[in-house]
Amino acid sequence: MDKVWINDTQYFNNVPLVAWEFYIGGYQPAQKWLKDRKDQELTFEDVFQYQKIIVALSETDRIMKEIDKIEIE
Repeated sequence: MDKVWINDTQYFNNVPLVAWEFYIGGYQPAQKWLKDRKDQELTFEDVFQYQKIIVALSETDRIMKEIDKIEIE
């Protein structure tokens, strides 16, 4: 995924598709977080928090794939 637009002029760049589509407990946190803030101006802290969420979701997917490679004897 290239850009996640938050209004007509602002967007988050380089949001991995895996993070955007990642499900936890029946919802997609990367999408829900933004939807919960619809019509609000994001602060610097909000933007930083969202970036951390994207990294956490991407890393979670990566780690889950590594775990799936483990063979149990």
